[in-house]
Amino acid sequence: MMKRAPPVSSSLFSKSQNLWLIWKLLIILSIIFLVMTLARIQFYYDTSPQSYSGRVHRRSQLPMIDDEGFEGNPRIAYLFLVRRDLPLDFLWQSFFENADAANYSIYVHSEPGFILDETTTRSSFFFNRQLSNSIKVDWGESTMIEAERLLLQAALENPSNQRFILLSDSCVPLYNFTYIYNYLMGSSKSFVDSFLDMKEGRYNPRMSTVIPMRKWRKGSQWTALIRSHAKVVAYDDVIFPVFKKLCKRRPPLDSSKGKQNLKLQKQHNCIPDEHYVQTLLAMNDLEGELERRTVTYTLWIQSATNMETKSWHPVTYNYATSNPQQIKNIKGIDHVYYETEHRTEWCHSNAILVPCFLFARKFSRDGAMRLLTQGV
Repeated sequence: MMKRAPPVSSSLFSKSQNLWLIWKLLIILSIIFLVMTLARIQFYYDTSPQSYSGRVHRRSQLPMIDDEGFEGNPRIAYLFLVRRDLPLDFLWQSFFENADAANYSIYVHSEPGFILDETTTRSSFFFNRQLSNSIKVDWGESTMIEAERLLLQAALENPSNQRFILLSDSCVPLYNFTYIYNYLMGSSKSFVDSFLDMKEGRYNPRMSTVIPMRKWRKGSQWTALIRSHAKVVAYDDVIFPVFKKLCKRRPPLDSSKGKQNLKLQKQHNCIPDEHYVQTLLAMNDLEGELERRTVTYTLWIQSATNMETKSWHPVTYNYATSNPQQIKNIKGIDHVYYETEHRTEWCHSNAILVPCFLFARKFSRDGAMRLLTQGV
C-alpha cells in the first residue's frame, strides 16, 4: 500500500508567497531607483556648464538682429539705471555736449510711466530716452537684474552699440568722453568685477543642480560689457530663473516678530545684482575674456544700524569731499586686491597698464556741481 505524501502546510505556502511578494517589491523599487538615477543624470547633463553654454547661444533664443560682421562707427551704449529722474543730468550734459553723437547711445530705466522731457530733465540728451517697458525695481531683489537685462535688450537692437556700460543715478565720469571711449573700445574684453565668494552665506545649496558652488561669484553690479557678453546676459533663460527663485534678500531684523524673525534670519541673504552677471559669465566659461574688475569706483564703509547689526554701505561724496585731491586719488588707483582669491588685479586695457576707474559713485548734487565748476 503506497504512503500518501503529507499535505503541504498552509503556513509554509504563506511564507513562500510572502517571500515572492518581497522579492517582487524589491525588483519594483530597484527599477524605480534606476529610473530616478538616470533622470537625475540627464537633468545634470542638461544643466551642466557644458550644455548650458549651448543653450544660451541657441540662435532661436536670440532676437532677429542682423549684427554679424557689423561695419561702421562703433558706439558705447550708456545704460542708466535710476530710481526716477537723473539728479546729475547737468554734469552729463557737459559730458555729452562735446562728444560725437555717432559714438554713443543713451538708454534710461526709470520707474514705469515716467517720461524724460523738458519738464523732468535739464539735459536734452535724455529726452525720451526712457524704456517704455520699465518695471518697478526693489533694491536687493531680482527686479534689479531684470531691469539691467531690459536695458541691454533695448541697446542690443542697435547693431552699432558695441560696448555697454551700466551706470546709476549717482555716477559721475572721471574723464572726458574721448578718453573713456578710447579706453573701452581699445579693449576686446569686458570689465566685470568678479571674485570667489567663499565667506558669506549667500549661496543657496538648492542652486547646485544648475549652479555648482565652484562657479559662484560676487562683484560690483556696475559692469562694462562687450556685445557678445551683453547678449549672454540679456537673453539668458536658465540662470536668471534660478536667481529669481533662490537668490533673495534676507528681511531686516524685526524684534516684534519673535520666533518668526529668528526663522527669517536663517535664510540665505543673497543680493542678486552682486552675483548674477559674474556667476552667469563664469557658468559660460567666459572669465578668460574679462578684465575681472569694475571701471566704476565705490568707497565702502562698515556701519551699524539701529538694530546693532553691521553692514556695508557706499560713501556719498558731497561738496566738501568732492575736492580735486580726492578725485586725483581715485584716478591714481592702478590695482585692486581681492582678498578671497589672494589676487592683485593690476588694471589693464588691451595689455596696457591704465588707471582702474573711469566713473565714480555715489555723488550728491552739490558734489557733482563742484566737479563741474572746478573742472575736475
